[in-house]
Amino acid sequence: MPRTRAHLPVFRLAWLLVAAILFTCGGPAFAGSSDDPHATDGRSLLGNDVSWPQCNKDLPTGQAFAIVGVNNGLANNTNPCLQEQLEWARSSSGAAASQPKAQLYVNTANPGRAGSWWPVSDEYPTGSKVHNPYGSCRAGDYGTACAYMYGYAKAFDAAYVRGVCNPAGYFWWLDVETENTWSSNKDANRTVLEGMTDFFHSIDADGVGIYSTGQQWNRIVGTVGSSSNLYPLPSWLAGARNASSAAAACSRAPLTAGGKVVLTQFIRDGLDYNHPCS
Repeated sequence: MPRTRAHLPVFRLAWLLVAAILFTCGGPAFAGSSDDPHATDGRSLLGNDVSWPQCNKDLPTGQAFAIVGVNNGLANNTNPCLQEQLEWARSSSGAAASQPKAQLYVNTANPGRAGSWWPVSDEYPTGSKVHNPYGSCRAGDYGTACAYMYGYAKAFDAAYVRGVCNPAGYFWWLDVETENTWSSNKDANRTVLEGMTDFFHSIDADGVGIYSTGQQWNRIVGTVGSSSNLYPLPSWLAGARNASSAAAACSRAPLTAGGKVVLTQFIRDGLDYNHPCS
């Protein structure tokens, strides 16, 4: 069923207090330059994305924008190098005008019975009642109602438990890949992502988008109807072989029919590079 922001719960004061207690902001800047066939005025227009696999490794320099993963591979844990990588991301040149200099991505999943945690109510965090468009989540329910709450909760954690200062100030990407645990129920998988999207909308985040390949998306979620909050989200497509094929991939179909492809990804020298389509 369709949802509007009027239905979304707002507990910003409590969340900001959590953030103020747990985290501090700031840190050193990084600088550098790199060669890029799409460069203008000597500055690269390409971005990079990094996460836990790049911990304690040299990070790229001269990137136009950067996207940092907040998790350590799973939706319920933390990238141990998040702060260092966020500092690096903020050093991006900003040469790609269509892309924010520093962005975030969050791992997604629908673990159900296989997970270490699964919701048993519509409260998250404790005492905060969430409007659930799929009914009431109850203990033992692994369908759409509790799947929605799982997604909402993991998005809350990404914003307020992982160590992100000012989470509303970022564009958030939902990383949807088959290597994480998913249900055979595509409707439940979709509602996990809808719960995450609703949470990020509820804090007025800078934006929300979807990262995947067409093949993985179809296997996990399938076709998304126009009533879903996922329908208009922008797509970040993985799977290009090189910079040229990444540029060509901008003309591929988006992951949802109401969105558009705004980023494409390719790998060069063991690093992820991202081509802005605008």
